[in-house]
Amino acid sequence: MIFNKDTAEKTAELLLQINAIKLNPRNPFTWASGWNSPIYCDNRLILSFPAIRNFVREEFSKYIEKEFGKPDVIAGVATGAIGIGMLVAEYMGLPFVYVRPEPKKHGRQNQVEGFLQKGQNVVVVEDLISTGNSSLLAVEALKEAGAQVKGMVAIFTYGFAISEENFKKATIDLKTLSNYETLLHLALAKNYITEKELKTLQEWRESPSTWNVE
Repeated sequence: MIFNKDTAEKTAELLLQINAIKLNPRNPFTWASGWNSPIYCDNRLILSFPAIRNFVREEFSKYIEKEFGKPDVIAGVATGAIGIGMLVAEYMGLPFVYVRPEPKKHGRQNQVEGFLQKGQNVVVVEDLISTGNSSLLAVEALKEAGAQVKGMVAIFTYGFAISEENFKKATIDLKTLSNYETLLHLALAKNYITEKELKTLQEWRESPSTWNVE
């Protein structure tokens, strides 16, 4: 699912350096879903670091052109991937659209914002994959608007079994800059976590919805 091992390791290290990914097994975070989690990922921080956002932009662009050829349009998933998606589109000299979680309640009631013609080839840019549900809803919205979705690229995935099943069922090709396994390996090697914390982080990934529930 990752582009390649070297890119995955470099991306993981950069995300840890700027605290875009925080690991705290002793004092877990609570996600919007209500899940308790020893990890929190906020890839929007990348936009505040020019060298890192340029790295992400260029790795995405190289992979997209190599894997899919040059698409007609780049689409970002709102809101987290609008910024990085726009950077990729600019770097590749391509039009950009973004996809809302649901249609607007007023005005033109758009879900896909920007100029998109029926039949155009689109690659979707996402920042983070958890279950994959919101990402795949964006894909469906693009298809309903007449787009030919060639695939999706994302910065990071937790690699949950449910997300892999969802993408397989939707027949959408997903590749990511980095993933959870690479992150844990690097975090242990660089002393961000201990062996005991590594075990906790691995256990969480196996059953995130029930982990640390009293």
